[in-house]
Amino acid sequence: MQQFVYKIQDRDGVHARPAGLIITTAGKYKSEIKLTAKGRQIDLKKGGIFSLMGLGIRYGDEIAVSCNGEDEAEAVIGLKASFEANL
Repeated sequence: MQQFVYKIQDRDGVHARPAGLIITTAGKYKSEIKLTAKGRQIDLKKGGIFSLMGLGIRYGDEIAVSCNGEDEAEAVIGLKASFEANL
């Protein structure tokens, strides 16, 4: 399992456009991908955009993403880049 922590930089927090891009990125990988924020955890591949937006992640919040599976290293790199580009 590999993971990373990211601090949200977007002043609007997690909203529809970047949430959709994050979910799309997660769907490209075979690994199990979990996101933890505010004491709650969701599956980024099964939960969908509404699960991610439902966490109420705001500017300055820290999230943790963990990837577990055959392409976990690539998934961490890809998701981290997606968070940096969009949030």
